Amino acid sequence: MTARFHHSLLALTISLLIAGCAVNEPAPEQPPAPPVPVTPEQKEEPAVYGQFPADTLFALLTAEIAGQRNRFDIALSNYLQQAERTRDAGIIERAMEISEFLGAHRQAMDMALLWSEVEPDNPEALRAAALQLARAGEHDQAMQMMEQVLLLQDDTHFDLLALTALQADRVTRAAMLENLQRLLQRHPNNPQLSFAAALLLQEEQRSEEALELLDKHTQQNRTAASIMLQSRLHAGLGKTDEAIEVLQQGVREFPDDGRMRLLLARMLVSNEDHPAAIVHFQELVRQHPDDDDVRLALALVELEGGETEAAIGELEALLELDPENEAARFHLGAAHQQAEHWDAAISTWRSIGAGEHYLPSRLRITQLLMARERPDQLGEIMDGERARQPQLAPELYLLEIEALAEAAPQRAMQRANQAVQQLPTDSRLLYTRAILSERLGNPAGLEADLRQIIQREPDNAMALNALGYTLADRNERLDEALQLIERAHELKPDDPAILDSLGWVHYRLGNLQRAEQLLRDAFAAFPDEEVGAHLGEVLWQQGKRREARDIWDQAAEAAEDAPLIDATRKRLKAD
Repeated sequence: MTARFHHSLLALTISLLIAGCAVNEPAPEQPPAPPVPVTPEQKEEPAVYGQFPADTLFALLTAEIAGQRNRFDIALSNYLQQAERTRDAGIIERAMEISEFLGAHRQAMDMALLWSEVEPDNPEALRAAALQLARAGEHDQAMQMMEQVLLLQDDTHFDLLALTALQADRVTRAAMLENLQRLLQRHPNNPQLSFAAALLLQEEQRSEEALELLDKHTQQNRTAASIMLQSRLHAGLGKTDEAIEVLQQGVREFPDDGRMRLLLARMLVSNEDHPAAIVHFQELVRQHPDDDDVRLALALVELEGGETEAAIGELEALLELDPENEAARFHLGAAHQQAEHWDAAISTWRSIGAGEHYLPSRLRITQLLMARERPDQLGEIMDGERARQPQLAPELYLLEIEALAEAAPQRAMQRANQAVQQLPTDSRLLYTRAILSERLGNPAGLEADLRQIIQREPDNAMALNALGYTLADRNERLDEALQLIERAHELKPDDPAILDSLGWVHYRLGNLQRAEQLLRDAFAAFPDEEVGAHLGEVLWQQGKRREARDIWDQAAEAAEDAPLIDATRKRLKAD
């Protein structure tokens, strides 16, 4: 836009100056003419060069120089002044364009309206005025302007007016819809009108009416936009097959429309028809061979569809074209893993450098190595990674400890001790070691690490809650537990885990009604197994046994495994 702005200004000012020079060339010397008497009525007029006075040309030239020096404020000011002064359509249009470029929306609208006033039969001026009015929320005036374009039998942009109206209130949208439907009666074959009306009907959740309108008015004049809207309307009504069928017909009519083909391909993926989706993604790659995103999408669909070797080939080809594409490299590692090329997957992920895919790739390495029962190799690799990326040592320790915790908790604790010794002030590492201590049956270690965090960070809600809940769950020092959890609740009043802890400590203290209310709030926000077990127990102890069973069943159904609920039922003899 900047380059175009400079070029256009330069062309305009130079052409005006050339015109000025042409009428101002020095003429050959002539004998002096006799003096002409000046009457009192005569006044000296300013010199005019071509169409414009000299000061206008000077202002435009100044605007051009200012634009080249990125002083767009001066350029805009000069053009706005000269647009008002000269009422020249070319200057007005340029002033509007500069205003749009600078985000000066009010000035852009003023210039568009002035342009439509100076050239009331110019469709381009009317379109510009309509769009500027719509952006300013003046939807009625915008419709009137665009209707004039329609009467001039020129291209309209009713779709853009409708899109701007989607953010307006319902009354405004209803008024625009009424105007569109009125115009449709007189211009039934105008695809812009039918599309805009259908768009507003969709916003009002009137999808069936929108489909009926499109079917009626676009059979003989179908556009890519109306076809895609039809498909989305069908999909919104749960008619996936009809939505896909509409798009399949559409790509036959508009085979080069990439947006429509992409929408179809994505819809086929959602419908788990990967072979058909792959065909369309391959065509998109053929049409857009330099689009890395399309190539990556094809590879991911191939991977999801089980075409692992094809995905590997596509990703390797993409990396040959763009060796710095770390997203492609990350997914290539996943493709190798899916193909059970374990070492290739690890080496591919390890080749990813610092950036957004670095830690996710190292997470995948830790998961793969533990799934393959190779903890020694995991330790060697992560030691090397910490040496290469010392600034990410805490995160790399956490990844390794998390991977080891389930299958090798003792080894995980060794790594946690090493991490805390190396980085003693990192609260995340202390918290992780505390949780490991609990898993290994060392409550004293858990409490010591949590208290160390709280001493250093008195407002660490996670540590406060963890220590308070631990005390409450062990039914020890309940007053201190309540104090800790209440402090955590003050810091994070909407955290469902803290609400669960607060409800549980009140239950331990015998405040059953208060416990029930807190646990109901926690379960409503986060209906997991632990909260469900606690709420069910509180209800059971109050004699609300049918509801307790319902809560346990609901929480157990949502969880893959529910050992805590099973243990609670067994302890309460509630089976």
